[in-house]
Amino acid sequence: MPLSRLNEEQKRAATADLGHNLIIASAGTGKTSTIVARIAYLLQNGIKPEEILLLTFTNKASKEMIDRVSRYFNKDIVSKIEAGTFHSVSYRLLKRNGAKIVLKQPKELKILLKSIYEKRNFSHIEAKTKPYRYAYLYDIFSLYQNSSEQNFSTWLANKNPDHEPFLDIYADILNEFKSLKEKFGYVDYNDLLLNIIKEAKTNKFFFKEILVDEYQDTNPLQGRVIDSFQSDSLFCVGDYDQSIYAFNGADINIIGSFKQRYKDAEIFTLNKNYRSTAQILSLANRVIKKNPRIYKKELIVTKNHQDIPPKLFVFEEVCEQYEQVAKKIKFSSTYKEEIAVIFRNNSSADGIEASLRELGISCKRKGSVGFFETKEIKALLNIVTLLVNPKDIMAFVNVFEYAKGIGSVIGKEIFEALYKLGNGNAIEGLINYDKSIKNPFGKKIHNYQLGLFDDFEDLGSVARFRDLGFDENFLSNPILKHPKISKDGAKFIYSLYGFIKSTKRIKSPYKIISHIINSQLFDSIATTLSKQRALRGNKTVVDNELAQQIKQNIIYKGKILLNIAKNYDMIDKFLNALVLGSSEITEGEGVNLLSIHASKGLEFREVYIIDLMDGRFPNKKLMSQGGSLEEERRLFYVATTRAKELLYLSFAKYDKIKKIQYSHSPFLEEAGLIRV
Repeated sequence: MPLSRLNEEQKRAATADLGHNLIIASAGTGKTSTIVARIAYLLQNGIKPEEILLLTFTNKASKEMIDRVSRYFNKDIVSKIEAGTFHSVSYRLLKRNGAKIVLKQPKELKILLKSIYEKRNFSHIEAKTKPYRYAYLYDIFSLYQNSSEQNFSTWLANKNPDHEPFLDIYADILNEFKSLKEKFGYVDYNDLLLNIIKEAKTNKFFFKEILVDEYQDTNPLQGRVIDSFQSDSLFCVGDYDQSIYAFNGADINIIGSFKQRYKDAEIFTLNKNYRSTAQILSLANRVIKKNPRIYKKELIVTKNHQDIPPKLFVFEEVCEQYEQVAKKIKFSSTYKEEIAVIFRNNSSADGIEASLRELGISCKRKGSVGFFETKEIKALLNIVTLLVNPKDIMAFVNVFEYAKGIGSVIGKEIFEALYKLGNGNAIEGLINYDKSIKNPFGKKIHNYQLGLFDDFEDLGSVARFRDLGFDENFLSNPILKHPKISKDGAKFIYSLYGFIKSTKRIKSPYKIISHIINSQLFDSIATTLSKQRALRGNKTVVDNELAQQIKQNIIYKGKILLNIAKNYDMIDKFLNALVLGSSEITEGEGVNLLSIHASKGLEFREVYIIDLMDGRFPNKKLMSQGGSLEEERRLFYVATTRAKELLYLSFAKYDKIKKIQYSHSPFLEEAGLIRV
């Protein structure tokens, strides 16, 4: 059983009495083994699997732990354990209780917010600063939801007083945004947590113990979720020195105040490191000890590999650094999949990736645009979503991004008109509209104080489309009276109309996606994307040969999705699986290029930490925006402790492209690699 494989510290933690237990698990000390053993211990001692809740920061982590528990217990028993991220668990519990919700990615909801935001005019307001753009307004509101329970306007006024003149417009935009989300059943990740807290007040979720991984990175909203379940027993595993998610509202005081909040709390410390060599750990600890100590710990090295000291490389110029690091990787005897290049700023990734590829070294870059984030795959999935849920305004607006002359504002207006024409069903509004409705657009709203102004007053004539070969049913649809729909826009709507009519009886995910790939609608989208990507000559001339190659690649990606769809028999399960899990899917092979946040929880035989220049790491720009030197130091600790045997650090003195002189990172002094 799992307990027999533990050291004494791990065993003491895993067999602790029910209650409030905090396990301080430093990098490489076997926290996963301890959590697995704890679950096994609970099951052995009569706790039912459905009374156990495991919360992790990735679905991959929870799957790994549950798979390991399955080696010792019947899978029918283990499958009843509720396990996953805060968001995936909340989603399942809400669905189980009958909630009708449609989970949307932040990028999608930002487009919906944009359609509301762009109806506003801020020019009549005098202020010291410019208003937030829609995307940043979404992000700042998300940070607020994760970190505070006070009124948003009050919170923002305290955080950034220069934006006080815009608060009424911001609030009105966000209220309209909230109403639209509620109307169509949309939720984002924060809404899942807010909704589960609300649900727990009326329908209590009974868990005898809640296990929380990466407890140091919980934010106040996640803390409220844990509290809402009202369990008498918590088993929280984390490391104060690895708290690196302040930008997402993570509050290090949650782990720091555990003993004060729970008077019966027991604190356990895992001291034996099974990952890194003594010299790597020594370097990491010399730096992190500069931070305030909350929980005492003294790591014991157990690794018997050859103890090679970490090395520092100093280069005259940034590009030279990337080239030389790439050359060192080329001649390394380590398997490329066991090598990682880690960086503080995503801008570092482009240079190192280019240098590696120039030498013919394959690499994969986590955090860049992945398969499910490409425009063609998102468009394809939005078309599927429209068929499944005709009330989905976001899917509609996203699809209409590819209709010439129709942006998010007009796309939203068209959807709302079709929604009205179809009596709550936009597809019916397009195919079989209510002929008693002559003007589905309604009157515009004026509100000078809130920045609302008219876009148009008069409807247009459908006569301008009579020469385009549309059938009479489509041509008589009042939607075509929108004065800002061009002929190209009307053709796009007609291709959607024809596609939907031909797809009515298709149900399986595989057949639906196959039908989309072969449709005029997707062909139009693929053509638009390929032309955009094949622009040459100062973005004015399309390279037709290149465009054709790009289009074939777009169709190929569609076929990859078609292959994934084979594994699903129901379209809603297919869509939900992709929304909840796509961010954890990575493509490619070879050397791992990772931001420090993306490297969390991973380990590699050979690690390179690049661009260790003062200003870039620690990142002074982010520190000035609310970060701290302590958080930057924790990031350095996380980066260095990804290495098992070989650790290389590097910096450059000059950037010839940006024409910036650099000095070394102060962390290199703290590590003892540079003497001043």
